[in-house]
Amino acid sequence: MTVRRVVPNVRSEAVRESREFYGLLGFEEVMNHGWIMTLASPSAPAAQISLMAEDRTAPVVPDLSVEVDDVDAAYAAMRDSGAEIVHPLRDEEWGVRRFFVRDPNGRVINILSHH
Repeated sequence: MTVRRVVPNVRSEAVRESREFYGLLGFEEVMNHGWIMTLASPSAPAAQISLMAEDRTAPVVPDLSVEVDDVDAAYAAMRDSGAEIVHPLRDEEWGVRRFFVRDPNGRVINILSHH
């Protein structure tokens, strides 16, 4: 399994203000679904920050997103390890397959692949 990118997810009620703030550092909006906005660096597109007030289809806002090349293998590894699955593996309407798992620090990690 290969990690493609890691994105911090910032729970925010001030998305517009945050876009302007991070824009001062050169970040630009690359995705906006209305409930989640992702900002990226034009010079290093994998350097990203996502902002959201809530997750549209999950019970919590994850702390971190990790994109992998094989989410099914990641899910099997986490499940078999006994890790707490917070949100089950599923296909989302916006083109990702994902699940949430709690890490040893109590952080909720969104593990996903694009399809």
